[in-house]
Amino acid sequence: MNIPFRTSLRPLFMTLLAVSAAALVLGRAQAGDEEYFPPVTDPATLSECGSCHLAFPPSMLPTASWKRMMADLQDHFGDDASLDADTTAAITRYLVANAGDASGYRGDILRSLPRGAAPLRITELPKWVHEHDEVSDAEWRAKDVGSKANCPACHVDANKGYFEDD
Repeated sequence: MNIPFRTSLRPLFMTLLAVSAAALVLGRAQAGDEEYFPPVTDPATLSECGSCHLAFPPSMLPTASWKRMMADLQDHFGDDASLDADTTAAITRYLVANAGDASGYRGDILRSLPRGAAPLRITELPKWVHEHDEVSDAEWRAKDVGSKANCPACHVDANKGYFEDD
């Protein structure tokens, strides 16, 4: 039986097409992408932190920052965000395990931060400041933005970990 050449290549072509499409879709989340931060997946962290603001990806801050923040929840940027001891401990474990320096790797956002520094605000990181230096004070105060911490106002996929310019 003689199978035409074009027909015999069809399965290979379809496989290559599927692999290429998957690479395009998944390519956004490659390691080292300076605008992607794995989003929070822990239910307690999503529930407790995400009830007031974006549950910020833990890789945006170093371990020391998360420990410092979670140790003083009764004064969480002017609000009392206190939690019971078990919930606090569980969220702290999650944040520390997924911090930007947890595996020894310091992502692009932490690279310019001095070792041992424990900033509480992502918006004060040198890389963050540099990336947002073109945004005017009036834009930060706009009703639909409100503050520098409202990432989803400008980055529509922030809750999925994508912070590219939209």
